[in-house]
Amino acid sequence: MARQPLTEKVADDIIQLIRQSKMRPGERLANEYELAQKLNVGRGSLREAIKILISRNILFVKQGSGTFVSAGQGIPTDPLGLTFVENRVKMATDLIEIRLMVEPEIAAMAAANAGPVDSEKIYRAAELVEHLIGEGEEYSQADVDFHRKVAEASGNMVITSLIPIIHTEEALAEVNQSPGFVENVRKYHKIIADSIAFGEIKDAKYAMFMHLNLLREALLDRFIGEREQRVPNL
Repeated sequence: MARQPLTEKVADDIIQLIRQSKMRPGERLANEYELAQKLNVGRGSLREAIKILISRNILFVKQGSGTFVSAGQGIPTDPLGLTFVENRVKMATDLIEIRLMVEPEIAAMAAANAGPVDSEKIYRAAELVEHLIGEGEEYSQADVDFHRKVAEASGNMVITSLIPIIHTEEALAEVNQSPGFVENVRKYHKIIADSIAFGEIKDAKYAMFMHLNLLREALLDRFIGEREQRVPNL
């Protein structure tokens, strides 16, 4: 059996330390000297291990502040390799097709499994989106967080990790600012939150379907419009 490289072993030890200490995203690790002492490794090996964990989106560094646990929890920032896709509207439309397949069922599971704490988190996430819309501020990340809270309430940890992968806030940001979709968000986030809080499984599923289908229609209109603009006049 091949021996594990030292830096990989140190990286695994840091992950184990984070788990044992039950550290949450945003919490700061001990300084370099203390961490090297605790893990009984050289500071050079420690630095290389931290670089590995940064590349895996497990840690991040704030210059002058230290090393922190990432909210990404090891999920790559672009696992589907979509960074260089040129047609952003088509990409977003295709992702909505995937979301329509899975998120109504996620909402149904949330309605079946959510407790009072889960429901409160979903309501707060919906209220933040509502607040940002009212202030005319960018709300894409808050919208992603609302859907993540619904996924967390489902009780399925794999589903929770899936949500950031199938949501691309940058691709949807411009469409999200359209007046029609803003009203869609306000209306259906509230219905979804209420349905989950009251355990109404079918209503939660249908509301999520309607919410995403209206987004799909907005994106399709945009996609068709851009395609027509590229067709030369005959």
